[in-house]
Amino acid sequence: METKRDERLGLLLQALKRTDKLHLKEAAALLGVSEMTIRRDLGARNAPVVLLGGYIVLEPRTASHYLLSDQKTRLVDEKRLAAQYAAKLVQAHQLVFFDCGTTTPWIIDAIPQDLPFTAICYSLNTFMALQEKPLCRAILCGGEFHASNAIFKPLNFNETLNNLCPDLAFYSAAGVHPVQGATCFNLEELPVKHWAMAHAQYHVLVVDHSKFDKVRPARMGDLDAFDAIVSDRRPDEALCALAKAKQITLMYSDA
Repeated sequence: METKRDERLGLLLQALKRTDKLHLKEAAALLGVSEMTIRRDLGARNAPVVLLGGYIVLEPRTASHYLLSDQKTRLVDEKRLAAQYAAKLVQAHQLVFFDCGTTTPWIIDAIPQDLPFTAICYSLNTFMALQEKPLCRAILCGGEFHASNAIFKPLNFNETLNNLCPDLAFYSAAGVHPVQGATCFNLEELPVKHWAMAHAQYHVLVVDHSKFDKVRPARMGDLDAFDAIVSDRRPDEALCALAKAKQITLMYSDA
C-alpha cells in the first residue's frame, strides 16, 4: 500500500523529469507540506531523490564507504559554525577553490551576498550553493561523475585547472590526525585536492570536531600543507602543539 511519503516522493520524481533540480522551497509549495516534512522524507532510507545544497536532485546512488546523502544531516550546527569562521577569509575579487563535502556549502552560504568573487569547484552540491551568490562567477570542472560524493573527476587537468592559480582554497576532510595528516574516504577526490594544494596561495582545512584524531583511507597530505585549520571547537593538545610548531593558524569558536 502506498504511503503519503511514497506519494510525495513520486510527485518529486515526476517534477524532476522536467528539470534537473528543484529548490526545497519550491518542492514544499508543490506538495503543500513543510520543508521539514520533505527533509524527513528524504532522510529516510532508499529515497530516490536527495537534498544537495538546498536543491532536490535524483539520487544516482552507488556503493561507497561514504555517501554524501548520508552525511548531509550529521553535525549540521557544528559544520555551520566552522564554516562561518572560514567564510570570513574570503575577500572581494579573489579566485577561491571550494572542495567537495557537506561542510563546504555552509562556507558559501556564509559569504556575504554583495561580495564579488570567482569560485572553482568540482562537486555538484558546491556548484548549486554557489548559484545562490549573485556576484559569484562559478567555474565547474567537468569530468567523470561519481555519484556517491557528487564530484566530477577531471579527465584532463590541462583543460581548465592547470590554467588557474587560486588565491584561497578551502578543503574538506574526513580525518585530521597529527601524524597521518588530512585524509578522506574516496581516492577519486585526491587528484583535484592535490591540484589545489599545489597551485593555491593560501590553504584552509575546514572540519567539524568529529574529524579530529580520525584516519581515513585516502591521504591528502601532512597538516603543515595547510596555512589554517578551522573548526567548531578547539582541537586536542597534540594537534594544537603541532599547529604551534608548524605555524598553522587555528580558528575555532572559543579561540
